[in-house]
Amino acid sequence: MKVLENCPVFFTKMRMGLYMKTRGTHLLTVIWARVYQMNYLPIYQGELSDDDGGKGFQNQNLTSFVGMLQKRSPTTRLMTDEKIRYMEDQVIAARAYLHFAQPSSHSHLVRELKLRIKEIERVLSHASKDSDLHRSALQKMKAMENTLYKANKAYPDCSATASKLRAMTYSMEEQLRAQKKQASYLIQLATRTFPKALHCLSMRLTTEYFAMLPEKRQLPNRLKVQKSYLYHYAIFSDNILACAVVVNSTISSSVEPEKIVFHVVTDSLNFPAMMMWFMMNPPGAAVIDIHSMDEFEWLPPNYGSIFKKQGVLDPRYNSPLNHLRFHLPEIFPSVNKILLLDHDVVVKKDLGRLWSVDMKGNVIGVVQTCRREVSAHRLELLVNFSDPAIARGFNPKACTWAFGMNIFDLHAWRKKGLMKVYQKWFQVGLGKRLWKAGSLPLGQLVFYNHTFILDPKWHMVGLGQDSTLRKVDIETAAVIHYSGQMKPWLEIGILKYRGYWSKFLDYDIPHLQQCNVHP
Repeated sequence: MKVLENCPVFFTKMRMGLYMKTRGTHLLTVIWARVYQMNYLPIYQGELSDDDGGKGFQNQNLTSFVGMLQKRSPTTRLMTDEKIRYMEDQVIAARAYLHFAQPSSHSHLVRELKLRIKEIERVLSHASKDSDLHRSALQKMKAMENTLYKANKAYPDCSATASKLRAMTYSMEEQLRAQKKQASYLIQLATRTFPKALHCLSMRLTTEYFAMLPEKRQLPNRLKVQKSYLYHYAIFSDNILACAVVVNSTISSSVEPEKIVFHVVTDSLNFPAMMMWFMMNPPGAAVIDIHSMDEFEWLPPNYGSIFKKQGVLDPRYNSPLNHLRFHLPEIFPSVNKILLLDHDVVVKKDLGRLWSVDMKGNVIGVVQTCRREVSAHRLELLVNFSDPAIARGFNPKACTWAFGMNIFDLHAWRKKGLMKVYQKWFQVGLGKRLWKAGSLPLGQLVFYNHTFILDPKWHMVGLGQDSTLRKVDIETAAVIHYSGQMKPWLEIGILKYRGYWSKFLDYDIPHLQQCNVHP
């Protein structure tokens, strides 16, 4: 059976995506989205070309949507919800045929289509899987097939409708573009806005900190902080809960937690709350040391305002804490090896082996991000190679890597004088915009040819932006990184990944309950 033989151009173009800009923009768009979703046979097997205005399609062998429904008979499919899916597709096809009818039409076929739609929708309203279907469901599916066949015969010419649908699709695309722009703005707003519950927690902890006597505002085991043979971790954060998850997950995954020293660096505003949290919730056998960036007298007085002057509003990029990672040798002068963890990571496996890795004289251990895609995650996407100095010194096709979990050889860093390299490129970036916002592009330049490539299983990125990551990859990763805008402590976080993060918080802690912090 061939349906809609006289209008192949429009539907073939829709199938090829020329009119389907986004799934669900129009009823017929949904048809083709579902065609792909259910792996139907392709409608058109040839090449698509508009050189002849589509006339060359008129004699091509096309397979209709209804024909595909029949070929994919529910009696031959094995998935538990195949019949449900099949009936949903029938409804979509029937609604599409209703669009071919005149608005004022009350023909027998129109009434029959509406009746069949109601029958199928009534069945679907009481069933979520095939086992829920009544015996009469097959009869209703067969009746719908017969009605769709009649509709195909009744509306063989769809040129007028195609023009109408093109106009409607264009209008819907305009609306969708506006909605996407608004959604993007709201996501940005949610990312930049500090959640009310976390603000409550910070205020309560700060109040309690200043209510204590100064001599009691001390963290335990401070004598172990400077011992270089221990496993030193650096965390730059102004988020108490995020920092707590990093600490808790690292300890939970460690074989030797008594060898761990956490160095948390925060700003002066959050220092009291961060101190109070870890005084009340000490990290077990590990040691924690908390610094305010105001303690670093070698920083310029205007250090915090420099990044805000660059015109970037997103706190992920204009926070001076993100750039303090380039000062690790100065912050920790007695430490030769340190592991940097971003505050949006969860540690799932013991990281102690990283301290015994021979980095071959390199400064930083990294996991590359371009291993899967040929063109994506290359240096040219982060840095502007129109500048002669950059074009001379760097390869635009060089593979980029991720911050988030990085082992640093601070001795090699000092020996190679990379602080001067950082200062050079930092000053260049102040004068002209040569790379994207944030510390990552600058890191690619500073540590260029000084990186040691780690196994990808050490560090998995993307849990804050990609909902299609494979569970097996997440389970085998040593560190999972919620890179992206959808952080797990925000309501916009990807729900199926949130459990990896929330399991390392005790939500029964009174402060969390009082501030309505919950999974």
